[in-house]
Amino acid sequence: MIKLAEQLKNIYTKDFLLEFSEKIQSVYHDFDTVNFITSVMNETWERLALKARTRQISEKLGVFLPIRYEAALDILFEIANDCVGFPYLFFPDFVAVYGQEEKHWELSMRALENFTQKSSSEFAIRPFLLRDPERVMKRMTAWAKHPNEHVRRFASEGCRPRLPWGEALPVFKENPTPVLLVLELLKEDSSLYVRKSVANNLNDISKDNPDLVLKTAHRWTGENPDTDWIIRHGCRTLIRNANPEAMELLGYSKEPILTTHASILAQSTILTIGESCEFQYEVDIRQGGATHIRIEYGIDFVKAKGHISRKSFLLSDKTVSGGVHLTGTRLHNWSDITTRCHYPGDHRVVLLVNGQEVAHTVLKLQQLQNK
Repeated sequence: MIKLAEQLKNIYTKDFLLEFSEKIQSVYHDFDTVNFITSVMNETWERLALKARTRQISEKLGVFLPIRYEAALDILFEIANDCVGFPYLFFPDFVAVYGQEEKHWELSMRALENFTQKSSSEFAIRPFLLRDPERVMKRMTAWAKHPNEHVRRFASEGCRPRLPWGEALPVFKENPTPVLLVLELLKEDSSLYVRKSVANNLNDISKDNPDLVLKTAHRWTGENPDTDWIIRHGCRTLIRNANPEAMELLGYSKEPILTTHASILAQSTILTIGESCEFQYEVDIRQGGATHIRIEYGIDFVKAKGHISRKSFLLSDKTVSGGVHLTGTRLHNWSDITTRCHYPGDHRVVLLVNGQEVAHTVLKLQQLQNK
């Protein structure tokens, strides 16, 4: 996530700001393009991360647009249809910065509803939720019935308790009932885009309130194939943690011991960051009837400060007959990616069957030496 943000922040170039300023000038002739760009790309600019750059743009808009919030929003409304996509997150952020006074509440909600259809208001709604969760969740309930899929997704995504890159919502970590009431309205939504958000929200809730998610999953199961997909995706953390109730609900074997033999081997036990290696695994399933199994490999990644964080990767998820011998290979790349950086050290690699560790190996990851 950190690396991705570092790459994305470079979308805000001088050319981008110039093009955006021209759009404003087309409806607001007094807009001072030169000083706006100079103030945005000031001496702090190079040090700012993605969200800080977005915030800097929205704050400076408040300086160079009309001082009245209503008048400034009228200008943004006029050009909004020409400002579509991720770079324009500063539209809803402008609302978060300048629109939180009580007298602006209705206008700000209307603006967030409008702007989320062009970029996304999921981050900008959070300070409003932190201030008055009951009032905002009533509006979320209305948005969950909106004809536009982007607004319906916003109703779910905006109230996720643990939204990546967004402020956490402690009130919903403690009691997610208001969130679940919104998800109830969206659990059979016609849009996969919306259903993915519902599943991700459910997965967020499961990290703090697993019993409540399991109770919800039991109630939803079998109502609709799309809802069943949400349950499976929304319970993924519970499955990775081998929660017994979740495993049973989703059809995995309840047997505590499923294997008579298992192994996982790495093609090389010493690697340099950036290289790839192949894992080879074998699993012998115990004799008996057919059983549903989920085979994964997990890596205990060494992090920057030396602690360990496990990430699991799916190898197979299927029903197999008793006594079967399963084998397979998987190539794993140890290059840095947008969501994960690698650090040198001993990395434990485990083979998991229905969340239970059945075999492991260890490989050493080395830093690439500069020539």
